[in-house]
Amino acid sequence: MKKFMLAVGLLSLAGSALAGGKPCEELKAEIAAKLDAKGVSGYSLEIVDKGAAAGGKVVGKCEEGAKVIVYKK
Repeated sequence: MKKFMLAVGLLSLAGSALAGGKPCEELKAEIAAKLDAKGVSGYSLEIVDKGAAAGGKVVGKCEEGAKVIVYKK
């Protein structure tokens, strides 16, 4: 039973390390590339702290959920 609990603990730590989140600039570039590929123009993407009033639509989360990327038209 101790080996099972140890294995579960190690797997949960490995999973949380992999789900650390992308850097905001990298995610912002990926979102911009997708929007450009769809022909969207006249937009802005802004990186703000989570919970900050940004006046747009949240289209991504980064830095382990501490920041969000906001789309404005």
